[in-house]
Amino acid sequence: MRRYFLVAGLLLSSLPLTGTCAAQVGPNDTALSPAKMTAIVGGKLLTVTHGTVENGVVVMSAGKIVAVGPAASTKVPGDAQVFDAKGMTVYPGLFDAETHLGLAEVGSDQNSNDLAEPSDEIMPHMHVADAFHAETVRIPVARLNGITNAIVAPASQDSVAGQDAAIQLYGRDRDAMLLGRDIALAMNFEGGVRRKANYDGPAKFPTTRMGLATQIRQAFLDAQAYEAEMQAAAKPDHKGPEHKKDLKLEALLPYLKGEKPVVLSAYESYEVEVAMGIAKEFHLKVILNHVTHAQNILDEIASYQVPVIVGPIYDAPSPDERYDAVYSLPAELQKRGVKIAFSSLGGSGDVRNLPYAAGYAVAYGLPYDEAMKAITLNPAEMFGLGDSLGSLDVGKTANVVVASGDPLDVRTSVKQVFIDGHAIPMVSRQTQLRDQYMPLTKKN
Repeated sequence: MRRYFLVAGLLLSSLPLTGTCAAQVGPNDTALSPAKMTAIVGGKLLTVTHGTVENGVVVMSAGKIVAVGPAASTKVPGDAQVFDAKGMTVYPGLFDAETHLGLAEVGSDQNSNDLAEPSDEIMPHMHVADAFHAETVRIPVARLNGITNAIVAPASQDSVAGQDAAIQLYGRDRDAMLLGRDIALAMNFEGGVRRKANYDGPAKFPTTRMGLATQIRQAFLDAQAYEAEMQAAAKPDHKGPEHKKDLKLEALLPYLKGEKPVVLSAYESYEVEVAMGIAKEFHLKVILNHVTHAQNILDEIASYQVPVIVGPIYDAPSPDERYDAVYSLPAELQKRGVKIAFSSLGGSGDVRNLPYAAGYAVAYGLPYDEAMKAITLNPAEMFGLGDSLGSLDVGKTANVVVASGDPLDVRTSVKQVFIDGHAIPMVSRQTQLRDQYMPLTKKN
């Protein structure tokens, strides 16, 4: 099994751009040098924030975008390395709003999976960042299809599953790749969370939605009481016992104060309504997640005035839904003014398919520009990263993709990915296996 944990970059040779380009380094090389100035010229720019530029220029320096605009009015510095993107499409790196990247390696090998903690249903003090495996071979696979950023979340087996992390899919080490260690709280109110009774006795955890709702409420009530005790103990005239630190309850406090978002997962209409009732009760800052089979309350969801992460878009419709109910859900939400983002979900191996989820949604009514926002700027903004990610704008992180055509089209091939201005080696375990075995098939 050891081969699954090879770092793809260790096997790479330098891959030049055009002309005299600096050698590229591995995906997690500790000797990562500052990115040199690079100009991408002649491509069709999908800026996301200010339209499409048919013949454009993007200049990157020291990991930032320093110029972007039409070729006729955007100067290319004389000392810049030039990437000729004529006939190609250039767009910001894609952002997956929910993944398990770095938490799962080989699905059938439990020792390589850190997806959920079964010892307790309420685990807000569990930090996904503590388990993030930056050397996973799944990251280069996703990166080669233009995904440069992602939210890493625990699996949904627990009602309060832990705190999500935001990552960049390239960096000198795991610390550089972790953009936000505790960026949101993963909370789940859905049928799959309920634990079934053990054969040898009663279940340890709730087995009904009633029990699940009660458990979540109690956790937040306990956190409120904990905060009150902590404030009382901090007063100069306090004469009671010393306040005892509780990691579980303390982890909930930033979310009770609305300082960070709670990613609230629910699939069915009644699950959404009950979960949002709890969120309103405790004044939580919410990002709704999934709402896959809640088409009959879309107006109500819009009235919540919260963003929604949609995924998986490939889910089968319920017996009482139209055949296209799940595919048209993003368009129906956007039509009602809801900010949406897409997640690949379905496991780490599906992250590379993120742009095609947006493409399906376009086929079922979502405007193209909104679909692009849903995999770039919208997720960045939902998680407080919109100032640095999600569009081709001066001052933002130089996460840029150059592809042969429309990023939402499965026929498009990604030619080069830049992260922090570095031209990423376009190699993954899959390309290595292809190159290793394809010559053999040709001989045979």
